Amino acid sequence: MAYIINTYNTAQLTVVEDGTIDQTTDIKLVGKNYAGYGEIQNENFIFLLENFAGNNEPPKAIVGQIWYDSANSRLKYYDGSKWRLAGGSEVAETPPAGAVEGDFWWDSVNEQLYCWNGSEYILVGPQGVGDSVTQFQSRTIRDANNVARPVIVSVIDDEVIHVISSVEFYIAIEELPNYPGFDRIHNGLTLKNTVDSTAGQTSTTHRWWGTASNSDRLGGLTADKFIQTDGASFSERVGFGDDGIAIGNSDDLRIKIINDNQVLFANEQGANIFFQVRDINNNLRMPFRMIDSAILPGYDILFDPNASAADFSAGTVRAVDVGAAAAPFQNMYATAFKGVADSAVTLSVNSASGTIQAAADINAVPNTIAARTATGDINANVFFGTATSARFADLAEMYEADKEYEPGTVLIFGGEKEVTASDRLMSYDVIGVVSTKPAHLMNAELYNGVAVALRGRVPCLVKGGVKKGSVLVTSDTPGVAVATDIMPHYNTIVGRSLVEDKDTEIRLIEIVL
Repeated sequence: MAYIINTYNTAQLTVVEDGTIDQTTDIKLVGKNYAGYGEIQNENFIFLLENFAGNNEPPKAIVGQIWYDSANSRLKYYDGSKWRLAGGSEVAETPPAGAVEGDFWWDSVNEQLYCWNGSEYILVGPQGVGDSVTQFQSRTIRDANNVARPVIVSVIDDEVIHVISSVEFYIAIEELPNYPGFDRIHNGLTLKNTVDSTAGQTSTTHRWWGTASNSDRLGGLTADKFIQTDGASFSERVGFGDDGIAIGNSDDLRIKIINDNQVLFANEQGANIFFQVRDINNNLRMPFRMIDSAILPGYDILFDPNASAADFSAGTVRAVDVGAAAAPFQNMYATAFKGVADSAVTLSVNSASGTIQAAADINAVPNTIAARTATGDINANVFFGTATSARFADLAEMYEADKEYEPGTVLIFGGEKEVTASDRLMSYDVIGVVSTKPAHLMNAELYNGVAVALRGRVPCLVKGGVKKGSVLVTSDTPGVAVATDIMPHYNTIVGRSLVEDKDTEIRLIEIVL
């Protein structure tokens, strides 16, 4: 009668007929009345004892069967679909398929251990790849006082990138070769190449990336070097690039550098710039303002930061000064001045050669404006116009003379030039008397001439006694007149005496021509 062979869980495995050997499994099953069954059964016991040890997996495995993989020295079991390790990890160059949660795999290429989490292999370690070390390490570093300081270092490809420490210390000199780029370890985390000589700046491209809630330095500068919304205090000059700064929602106010070294202060959105200061009562006032075409006085109103343009235009224009008596501007240049000036250095004057700028002068200086002297006089070389009065009494004209003559000398036509001194009695050639101060001088620009009084009152040289009204004629004394008791020809008359004088010496008396 045949045997029905069941597994432990009562599932039928096979039926063994009488007198036969069933080879459904890796163990031979013996039927009834099979001769020589002892050898077969003994071999079966040996197979079980050695767990089917061999280089090749048993070909007829059933669930739960154990096999010792002699080639890899691993004990394995069959799960119904594949042979699994009974302990340790699978060794392969690529991730093995069919893993269940908790299985290990040893990456024989990179020498790393992985664990299957149900969906993927997770690296257990080591983190380093290949021959180099890439991992966090707990170490001790001896400081300058030979104290061992516990630290954590991050190692990438055998290079220490940063050190984490709970205390600050200097690395001992003998330890420095093991930590290139480090000399002092700070509380917290210290990056490579952030040594004391760099004042907190990393000299290489090692950086922290991400968002920090706070920082002691930015660009190597401490926080007190940067602008704050309030309470800003700087110990050194604040510098900006040529592009300057912008203020306002639309960058209305710009302060920047143009053309390398020229400063631009600009309202780039509007046409007005208002300037304000505090007065002695601590009120904000507007001394002046600038528009697109003019610099104007400010408004005489208290400045309200919320005031509109209409509020400003409704204000009264302030009366403000440009400069002060104690602080005057040196020069002011303009095409035209509109208004009242208390004083001016020069005035615009139309001349034959065009408009010139002329200053006032008390002397007869060309291209100046005639100004009164301390005594109220005005000096000029030539006067063009109508005079209603004169300070002096004679009308004179310039004539060429054969030599210089003193005022009061009686002159006649003759000599080497136009006139000469009279030298005979009652000369018909008499012309006049050398003027002292002409009231009006004709032909004034004659070079090397003498002013001859032709009409009016003038001092005259005379000799002998005279009476008021005496007729004066030329005498035989050169340039001297004399009184006559007879009525001479009118061509010989010099003039008439305005004084009575019995002196007989030659002297000056007032006469009328």
